[in-house]
Amino acid sequence: MYDGRSIFTQTKAMIEQILKVEIAQCLSKLYAADEQNIQFQKTRKEFDGDITLVVFPLLRASKKSPERTAEEIGNYLKEKVAEVADFNVVKGFLNLSIAKTYWYSQFKQAYTTSNYGIVEEAKGAPTYLVEYSSPNTNKPLHLGHIRNILLGYSVAEIIKASGKNVKKVQIINDRGIHICKSMVAWQDYGDEETPESSGIKGDHLVGKYYVEFDKHYKNQIADLVAKGMDQEKAEQEAPIFKQAQEMLIKWEAKDPDVMALWKKMNGWVYDGFALTYDRLGVDFDKNYYESDTYLLGKKVVDIGLERGIFYRKNDGSVWIDLSDEGLDEKIILRADGTAVYMTQDIGTAIQRHEDFAFSNMAYTVGNEQDYHFKVLFLILDKLGYAWAKNCYHLSYGMVDLPSGKMKSREGTVVDADDLMQDMVSTAKTIAQELGKLEGMSDVDANTLYETVGIGALKYFMLKVDPKKRMLFNPEESVDFNGNTGPFIQYTYARIQSLRRKFNKEIQLSDTIEISIQEKQIIKSFIEFPLVIQEAAAIYSPALLTNYIYGLVKEYNNYYQSTVILTAESDQLIHFRLALSLKLGEIIKTGMNLLGIRLPERM
Repeated sequence: MYDGRSIFTQTKAMIEQILKVEIAQCLSKLYAADEQNIQFQKTRKEFDGDITLVVFPLLRASKKSPERTAEEIGNYLKEKVAEVADFNVVKGFLNLSIAKTYWYSQFKQAYTTSNYGIVEEAKGAPTYLVEYSSPNTNKPLHLGHIRNILLGYSVAEIIKASGKNVKKVQIINDRGIHICKSMVAWQDYGDEETPESSGIKGDHLVGKYYVEFDKHYKNQIADLVAKGMDQEKAEQEAPIFKQAQEMLIKWEAKDPDVMALWKKMNGWVYDGFALTYDRLGVDFDKNYYESDTYLLGKKVVDIGLERGIFYRKNDGSVWIDLSDEGLDEKIILRADGTAVYMTQDIGTAIQRHEDFAFSNMAYTVGNEQDYHFKVLFLILDKLGYAWAKNCYHLSYGMVDLPSGKMKSREGTVVDADDLMQDMVSTAKTIAQELGKLEGMSDVDANTLYETVGIGALKYFMLKVDPKKRMLFNPEESVDFNGNTGPFIQYTYARIQSLRRKFNKEIQLSDTIEISIQEKQIIKSFIEFPLVIQEAAAIYSPALLTNYIYGLVKEYNNYYQSTVILTAESDQLIHFRLALSLKLGEIIKTGMNLLGIRLPERM
């Protein structure tokens, strides 16, 4: 079950307030003491109880042993406080069992609350920017991008659900030598091929020519080396590489023909990206383009030089010395006056604040850029931007497959579109083997394969702590058992089946005797509102996925051991169905925040 790490749940806060008042009165009556330092903690799993009072700070008032003090306070609370059903003492700790009637009342309150766990954005709520994806336009999106995109999107949705105003952005790397490589290869070897003429998705077509460039580039290097040129010089003198360099110079000079080709090929890529984003179910509020932003930071350089934040070396390049902060020197502007990535990122951050007046900004970027973002945030802070302290690098580990680390440029990268299709195909195969499709139309079945396959991919990616490097196993992710998307989707569909079978209005009794198992489920799912708050605060969808899994696992144990629609009384039937449906609602809300759809039938 979800362990509630660093989360003080809504119900726990409520019961603490009740108990604090009563314990203060208890101390006054028993020991003639003023209000003391009253501390609670979660009851350890090996002991009975729902909340634990730490007795040691109260010994100065009681002037008795920890055990005697705990016994006296426990007896007082059990007699005087309706919410306290029982207690036990373990050394200096008083474990309090809260009455089932209290948990039932909390359930009824949650049951009648719509959009449970979601905090509506208040007027004047702070604006959070979340940057993710940010691809190059010389190749299609790949497996690494998928982790980035799913993390960024889900973090944005979770922060939005916590009551903030959220804007999703990306910067598209649409300029530079790598873009020109695809353009040169298409010019030389493309024979006017287009997505329409070839039937190839636009981003795949451009990626094809990036691979084509690399193939010819390697061959030309090998030829030059065979003729006696050393390797390093051959890499610079290869004719196709020099073509790409010349094309970049023409692009920077706004040569009409080069600009037309650049816009045409980038247009193919954007069309392709849009299809991938649509299938992944993600969106953006604003796109920034490197071709627009790469000079933005240059105007800030003069300001930094005037303030003594930056300094100029003899060759004319501009640097910042961060050795006092435990870092190093970092170049801000090249000797020839051209911008580096840091220059661009400084300018883009300032531009985004002008656009959105954000209070916080999160960059979803792999952990190989940890140092870069430390430097960026320090520079922005030194330049006097107060919001720089609220910039956050959502650093994540790389993704490996069972077959090994992904490779790039040789055309063996794990393509995002191919991976999604493979996931859907795997879901189809497993569903057919399990025989869960009887009576389902082909259209509904295909929709189900898509929902399960893409859901499995998303859940598996998001259940791992972002900071950890992860191994993505496609077959394991589509397993209908264990900590997987399909396991959760199947449980949700099972709950919806109960609703269809009952098909009556639910009426909850004012009082009902709930079981220990039902009490535990209620305790678990009323943690949901603050699970969202905590996941938003630490930028971790993994906190939410593991909470949902624990909730679903506990419910499945309950479902297997408890009759629901044939319980011994109408009151129990209505309650157990209501408990199931509310839990299903929480599952759906939580999975929606992860970008995962749930089927009504499976």
